[in-house]
Amino acid sequence: MSEKSIYQKIGDAVADYAPGIATILAATGVGVPLAGAVGAIGALTKAFGLGSDAKPEDILTAISADPEIKLKAMIANNDFIIKQRDQELEELRLELADVNSARDREKSVKDNVNRNLAYAIILSFIAVVGFTLGGWVKVESVLAGTLIGYLSAKAEQVLSYYFGSSRGSAQKTDLLAKAQPIK
Repeated sequence: MSEKSIYQKIGDAVADYAPGIATILAATGVGVPLAGAVGAIGALTKAFGLGSDAKPEDILTAISADPEIKLKAMIANNDFIIKQRDQELEELRLELADVNSARDREKSVKDNVNRNLAYAIILSFIAVVGFTLGGWVKVESVLAGTLIGYLSAKAEQVLSYYFGSSRGSAQKTDLLAKAQPIK
């Protein structure tokens, strides 16, 4: 078995007090990119009062020497989780802004292109499925199966746009607009 990396050793040392940071550090190099470890190490460095040029070895030394490590590691873990949540909120804001811009386009442009395209996709899907189930079209070739799969996916997108996930996103946007800001 290979020796643990310095990040994994730090993760093991703070696992009981900073599980969020420990999880990131334990998986560094095995699925989690090094950038995740850098953020986690940064949170620990700040909480332990080490300088910005501190090395992971300095953090490991501080963990074994400091009697208040539990409290400091818990603070670092909370700060790290807050930063992750802030990033998630920013991603959600960007996603909602994108959805909102699409909705605004729909309101401002008074054409029927999207609606006509949606009708064409749904009617094509219904026709292909009907012909297949009726036995008029054999689904023995890869091309026919691919066509049915493609039309199925596009029909799902159309239905989601008009009745599903986009409508839920619009409701979330309204709820977020009415919510009290986080302080």
